[in-house]
Parts: sequence; structure tokens; C-alpha cells
Amino acid sequence: MSHSWATRLPHPVLRPLVTRYIGYAQDGVTLSVHRGLPSRHLTLIISLEQPIRFAGLPGEGTLQSLVGGLHTSPALITQDRVQRGLHIELDPLGVRALLGVTAAELSGRVVDLASFGRPWALLPSRLSEAADWPARFAVLDEVLASSAASAPPPAPELGEAWRLLRVRSGGVRVTDLASSVGWSRRHLGERFRAEVGLAPKQVARVLRFERAGRLLRAGSSDLASVAVEAGYYDQAHLSNEWRALAGCSPRTWIAEELPFLQDGGATAEPDSGA
Repeated sequence: MSHSWATRLPHPVLRPLVTRYIGYAQDGVTLSVHRGLPSRHLTLIISLEQPIRFAGLPGEGTLQSLVGGLHTSPALITQDRVQRGLHIELDPLGVRALLGVTAAELSGRVVDLASFGRPWALLPSRLSEAADWPARFAVLDEVLASSAASAPPPAPELGEAWRLLRVRSGGVRVTDLASSVGWSRRHLGERFRAEVGLAPKQVARVLRFERAGRLLRAGSSDLASVAVEAGYYDQAHLSNEWRALAGCSPRTWIAEELPFLQDGGATAEPDSGA
């Protein structure tokens, strides 16, 4: 199997809304199903080859381009031998400005990107016509910047709660989080779910899971140590959470997917398939 990756940060004006662009090209893929893992980002995916075939999440199953909301179960993707496309990571609190809907409206779903209007519908063909990854990233800058509208920002308390969860990789109690932003636990939970689509406790789970995934990709093979460093009680806790969020044990994921992700593109791997 051969594969290559290209990554780039978006234009500075887009960085509060978009974390990064990833271009990918793979030939000779042998793994029949890829597990799109839960992550902190909504994902925008544009295939430059065959349409993407999803299973396991509500929404349309076969799409050329799509946006997927936050989720707490794996998005299973049927893989073709040849794949080429772009994966864009969207910040949940920036989705309203880009797409005109909240992250909550997309939570646990995949939606046809073309349903958000003409610039988005034309994006796959424009990216296909571009000569190389830098040219495709420039197209993304143009389309995303032109689509970004002046939307009411989320409440500052939500922004601070989201920041604290991220910087602590989910290692903060919801009661303490609510106290930090000056809201009650119940009010924080209601406002957070209404904007993001997941409760703070669910986001904390996803962030711990992400941290464990980063450690495994970096070469950590001692699951007990990974569990402690990622904030789990022990290895059994890590394994149970991995089965719930990835649909398999850590060792199964390491055997099936990690060799492909480590070989030349560990840090660029698009974690979430939806």
C-alpha cells in the first residue's frame, strides 16, 4: 500500500473556526472498513475519488462530500483500494458562522455538504480541478472565508468551558467546570448541549479518548501506562471506553489500523470519519 498526506493550517482569519486541512491519497488499501473515531472536531470530508460510504451513523450513507457532527460511537467507512480527498477539522463553536447551523444540529449525523448551498456544492469539482495540495488548500481558504458569516458568538461562558475541557484533555469535573465559568452545573449542561450537541461529560470522555489515541500513535505500547497518562482509572477502564467509542478493543485497533496510520501519516491522520 502507498499513501501520502499533506497538512496545512487555514488562513489566519479562519483559525477560530477551522483547526487544519488534511489532504490524503492512498493506493492499494487492504483494510475493508475504517473506523472513524470520535473527536473534538466536526469533520468536513470531500472525496476526490469514489463517494464515501458510511455505516453506523444516522444520515445519508453514500456521499461525495459531507459534514459530520460530534459523535460518541465509531463511524464505519467502507474503503476502496484507491482513496484521495480532503479532511477539514471544524471547531464546534465555529460551525454556526460557517454553515449557519449549530454543532448540535449535526451531532451524531452525517449530512450532504451540498445541502448548505452552491459554494459548498461546487467544492468537490473545484478541488478536483486544482493542480496540487497547495492549490486545493487555497480553494478551501477562499470558499470557507467567503462562507463565514457574522453570526452571534456563543456565550463567553461556553467558550471558556470549551477551552478548559480542551486544555485539560477532559480532566476536569463538570461541577468544577461550571463553577469556573460562574454557572450552575445544570445550566452549563443545558447550554453546552444546545450549542455543541454533547454534554460536557460526554465531551470529556471524547477528549480523554483522543489523548489515549495520540499516545498510541506516538508509539506507547503499554496500555496500563497509556490509561494512567490519559486520565483513566486503569487499563480496564481504558479498554471499556475504547470498546464503547471505537467499537473494538485497543489491541484490535492497534492491529488493524495503527500500522497504516503510523506509516508516514500518524499526526496527519483524520481521526474522525464523520
